[in-house]
Amino acid sequence: MVGMTRYRRDVTWRQPGDRRVVLAGSPLRLFRLSAGGAEVIDRAAVGDQPDTGVVHRMLDRFVDAGALHPLHETSGFTPADVTVVMPVFGIAPTPPPGLLTVMVDDGSTPPVVTPPGCTGVRLHTNRGPAAARNAGLATVTTPLVAFLDADVEVADGWLEPLLAHFLDPSVALVAPRVASAPRADAIGEFEEHHSPLDLGTEPARIAAGTRVSYVPAAALLCRTDVIRSLGGFDEDMRVGEDVDLVWRLADAGHRARYEPLSEVRHRPRSTVAALLRQRMGYGRSAGPLARRHPGALAPVRMSGWSLAVWALAAWRRPWLALAMAAGTAAELARTLHDFPATESVRLTLLGHLAAGRQLAKAATRVWWPLVLATAMLPRRLRPDVRLLAAGWLTASMAGGTARDVRHLPLLLADELAYGVGVWRGVIEQREPGPLLPALTTWPRRGDG
Repeated sequence: MVGMTRYRRDVTWRQPGDRRVVLAGSPLRLFRLSAGGAEVIDRAAVGDQPDTGVVHRMLDRFVDAGALHPLHETSGFTPADVTVVMPVFGIAPTPPPGLLTVMVDDGSTPPVVTPPGCTGVRLHTNRGPAAARNAGLATVTTPLVAFLDADVEVADGWLEPLLAHFLDPSVALVAPRVASAPRADAIGEFEEHHSPLDLGTEPARIAAGTRVSYVPAAALLCRTDVIRSLGGFDEDMRVGEDVDLVWRLADAGHRARYEPLSEVRHRPRSTVAALLRQRMGYGRSAGPLARRHPGALAPVRMSGWSLAVWALAAWRRPWLALAMAAGTAAELARTLHDFPATESVRLTLLGHLAAGRQLAKAATRVWWPLVLATAMLPRRLRPDVRLLAAGWLTASMAGGTARDVRHLPLLLADELAYGVGVWRGVIEQREPGPLLPALTTWPRRGDG
């Protein structure tokens, strides 16, 4: 994977002072390098690194940690090596031009008419998107298969940035950015800023517990043989089957990449009721996913120290919270003795603030029934809900502008609907995983 490949540093990359110490990745990791290793990292940005087994292994560690992102010049694949599989129900979409396309009618009544130039497959009963994609996958003869939903629009050139990643033989799946298609109404504006399908502008590895822990099957490009070897999508899942597939790929030792240089557009729901039903369905998938992937659905992931700091603040012990935060900064400075002390303090404060935003979001998304239940407790045992509200507003407005305040009521309804779905899935599956926090050490140690 080295060769002429260049590497982009992740947005988390910090290398102050001694260039042989790097803090980067998702989750954040600490790497200590030899002088030669630091030189390799510097040269990797221009694709001039030595092509040796040791260098391969070193850069692979950075890629697998989410600290570096490969920028391949070519992959050897072309659009002719791709078959598009489109599950449809009720209405036949316009297939992407110039590509082999299999359109799978998932039990529509009356049957959908297959457009000219497409191969048609029909399921006689509605079996859900996973079964429809698998039926299309069974007909594919090309080495790569692209799954596209019927409400996704693609532009010329969307495939090329995705194809380049398959130069790495361990990559089995690449996903583009799924932005919301512009629409001049309240829902269109809301989805443009808050669509759960839009995972942002930064490249990433895709893995549970990382910055990009899932990607939607609205648009995916995959190695056909690998997807078949895993049995395709889980047909028992009507929602969340895409997340399950990505995590099974990772468990099997394959890589999955998020590539925002490729962007497709997803048409938003037409009504608020339809949007909230969609979000409730997403939440309901958390129970089945947690049963299949224990520990992967934690609503928050943070250091136990961060949790303790915010617990003290929420239960009106601000000075103890500040003392504990100061202590964690001192401990991090001792651990990161190669870093300037000011950098350790900055990282500690940012870590605690990020943890506070996570807790506030979790309180409105999945823990709100528990928060409401605390209203029945004596005041001294009740958390300060004003702190939770401030944290939620801060997290919700991150990167936004004052005009985005008008989205907050719908955003709150969105998160409450998701939480209702989560609780429903938890109860149906008798699986508490989506409600339980994951406590970690921070930062983790990496290899250099």
